[in-house]
Amino acid sequence: MGRGDIKTKKGKIFSKSFGKVRPARTRKSAAAAAPKAENKA
Repeated sequence: MGRGDIKTKKGKIFSKSFGKVRPARTRKSAAAAAPKAENKA
């Protein structure tokens, strides 16, 4: 259980991967901007 364990959060940070334990950060600015542009048009 450490940096070598890919199933843990610390292991995912070390291997630079994402999954259920370490979800990828979603972009709120891009998702929030799209509906506003449709409403104005």
